[in-house]
Amino acid sequence: MFKPHFKLTTKIVKSLTDIAEAKGIIEKAKLLPKHELRLKRQAMIRMSHSSTAIEGNVLDIRQVEALYANKKVDAPVRDIYEVQNYLKALQFIEKFVKSKEAITEKVLLKIHSLVTNKTLPKDQSGHYRREPVYVVKRKLGFPDEIVYTGPKAINVPYLCAELIDWINKSEKEEVNPVIVAGIIHLEIAAIHPFNDGNGRTARAMATLILYKRGYDFRHLFALEDYYNKDLQSYYKAINIGKNYNKRKTDCTGWLEYFTEGFREEIINVKRQVSSLALKKIDKFIQSKIYLTAKQQRIIEFIDQMGKITVGDVVDILKNPQRTALLELQKLKRVGIIKQKGKGRATYYVLK
Repeated sequence: MFKPHFKLTTKIVKSLTDIAEAKGIIEKAKLLPKHELRLKRQAMIRMSHSSTAIEGNVLDIRQVEALYANKKVDAPVRDIYEVQNYLKALQFIEKFVKSKEAITEKVLLKIHSLVTNKTLPKDQSGHYRREPVYVVKRKLGFPDEIVYTGPKAINVPYLCAELIDWINKSEKEEVNPVIVAGIIHLEIAAIHPFNDGNGRTARAMATLILYKRGYDFRHLFALEDYYNKDLQSYYKAINIGKNYNKRKTDCTGWLEYFTEGFREEIINVKRQVSSLALKKIDKFIQSKIYLTAKQQRIIEFIDQMGKITVGDVVDILKNPQRTALLELQKLKRVGIIKQKGKGRATYYVLK
């Protein structure tokens, strides 16, 4: 049975304490929908950009933002697929968490299939590797150096099954979600269960754990940014030696790095939220905070595109024109949007 080895050092406990304090502030902060949706969109874009950039993707943050808005980008096709795939994986995670289903191997394989769609052959995407795996360090003018050898392919399904069992067991034992996410990240990277996409799958699974265990912070954080700022420190922290050994590997050093990075990102989110939080909340403002999923999509569209028409609402909600108009009228009535133009030229903007 998989059992991670680590110590709760003073450094780890300090980071977890600061994270918990920030969590309370972020969850209680009253934000206008347009502010929260913008921060959430930016977090998803930053996650997708950084997680793919870590593995050599050449797209910059503006190009990732364009892909998020379903715009065309002039870049290598594989790099475009990687970013689009990661965005879809994050969308899947949000839906999965809402379903309240248990995490299984099927979920792990699904996330891998999403992040490697069209970048791996179909018999490898969403499937465990069937051959040995090595992490190689290339040196110009020198022979390649094998810096890490993963476990035998025949053991991969067994190791992943053990890991999934531990994930579910850790919830019953009330292990801190940040610790669980960090260990999942490290262990998937160490097992290297797939031919490619192991890093992206590990980071996505860590996000899934945090979201599912109530540490989603309103979906406003992007821990991948912390790794991407200093890749050398990231690789140094995640290094577990020359070979995989689940029985002896001490996760303490990695967890100190992981919790410190999460703390830094959450503190940044707290600053952003605090600067935007409403100081005085009256009944009128509160009416603008609690919106339906359809209304949130309308506001997000306006925030991205600058305006929206009834036709746009019909397209994004897949509703009849009458229903689309009713949704716009509700938002107009509570003062979130205002109408401009007349007749067929009518459109709506944020007030």
